[in-house]
Amino acid sequence: MKIEMKNIQKSFGNNDVIKDVSFSVQGGEICALLGENGAGKSTLMNILGGVLQMDSGSILVDGKKINFETPGDSLEAGIAFIHQELNLINDLPIYENMFMGREIKTKRGSLNLKEMYDKTAKMFERMNVDLDPGKMVRDLDASYKQIVEICRAMMTNASIIIMDEPTTSLTDSEIKRVFKMMETMKEQNVGLIFISHKLNEVMQICNRYLVLRDGNLAAEGSVSDVTTKDLASYMVGYDVRTESLRREKENDEKLGDEVLRVEGLTDHQFFRDISFSINVGEIVGVTGLLGDGRSELFQAIFGAEKFLSGKIYLNATEVKIKSTYQAIKEGIAYLPRNRKENGIIKDMNIIENASIATWPMFSRHGVINTDKHWQNFQKQRETLRLKMGEHSDSINSLSGGNQQKVVLSKWLAANPRILILDNPTQGVDVGAKEDIYDIILKLAEENIAIIVLSSEAQEIIRVCDRAFVMYHGVIQGEVRDEMMNEHTIMRLATGGELELERSEQPL
Repeated sequence: MKIEMKNIQKSFGNNDVIKDVSFSVQGGEICALLGENGAGKSTLMNILGGVLQMDSGSILVDGKKINFETPGDSLEAGIAFIHQELNLINDLPIYENMFMGREIKTKRGSLNLKEMYDKTAKMFERMNVDLDPGKMVRDLDASYKQIVEICRAMMTNASIIIMDEPTTSLTDSEIKRVFKMMETMKEQNVGLIFISHKLNEVMQICNRYLVLRDGNLAAEGSVSDVTTKDLASYMVGYDVRTESLRREKENDEKLGDEVLRVEGLTDHQFFRDISFSINVGEIVGVTGLLGDGRSELFQAIFGAEKFLSGKIYLNATEVKIKSTYQAIKEGIAYLPRNRKENGIIKDMNIIENASIATWPMFSRHGVINTDKHWQNFQKQRETLRLKMGEHSDSINSLSGGNQQKVVLSKWLAANPRILILDNPTQGVDVGAKEDIYDIILKLAEENIAIIVLSSEAQEIIRVCDRAFVMYHGVIQGEVRDEMMNEHTIMRLATGGELELERSEQPL
């Protein structure tokens, strides 16, 4: 099967999102679709998936011109779309989600729940996915929701599958499993369009690449002919730095006073006996594998979750943080990892989402000072290179990466002393990543303590002064200097011990 999109154009009001773009993909190849947030990738694929209608241009399937007026038309033509924003219903079990819109029924017309369950179980077995088909979707974390979406697309027997950032929330082992699925589909003459900001993954799994920039096709070719640095440059229009951003410190005396100390923090389910301290102006990473407990730990410190025992000290004074509101008053800010569920409010516009955390700060007698909020937001908008229309537009009008920038701007407006960033660059393009890294470094220089929770070892290595590696709810080890490398981090994240230098080995 071969899909061709010719001279596609699409505008939203005065915003020209897709400008005369043409490309093709066929069975048996994996084609990367790259570009910054807002470059038009998702819009172009939404047109191919029947979600949006193009203003002009044409779509050809095996040389025959065809119109996709609905997602059902696209699916019927053999195109499956795994969207960036997962399309699952939390209040239904997995197996019912797997057959949503194409339910299996008995002769009497009722749902054949047993057959749907059994077919889902067989698909999971085939893909080596350890999930109970009867489990409720709301009980799954983001990575397993993504895996359910992938398996659901594969059950449609599609000839072309669009994968919009499918690995964003997955661990290394899960990514390898997804790549194995992709290779199998490629061998079965299925064509894949792979949208990702992880350029190392593109180099690993894709055959061809297409780069969109500002709605135009900026570059295309064979992956074997380029490097990740080339791809990054095509995406943003200039050379992107790749060097370490870690600051050189002659000794720890350059750091400020201790700002946060935790002693014996325990909740028995997600983390136990956690102790550490962080100084003013430090950038400290916390990493590990899925289920290591780092998010739950810092949600407890932020007052969003309870813990059973242990103590928290701010500036050497013990505090009992019982709510997120109290944490914000104490100078702690927390950017959550799942912006769709915990970071944004979909029914509010951009400026409302960007200012909601600081409403109490900029109000008097219950009246919010909107001018003050607007001035603050304008500064953040310029610093973060936020691509948007009007500040009164819906937050849903922004791409995923630009939504992440709005969430970050919300917390920066609160002027925190401690900023906890949970996967801050998840779903963010290479240019925006560097912007966020610059913000992190700048805030640290302004004596704010930054805590970066990340599944990406390279992100920790590039930005952080030191890092804690967690394993099954405990801090398995601390790394810094030459010990901050992927080998050591993975060793600790899988339960290993720090390797001692020869001089430190016991006699």
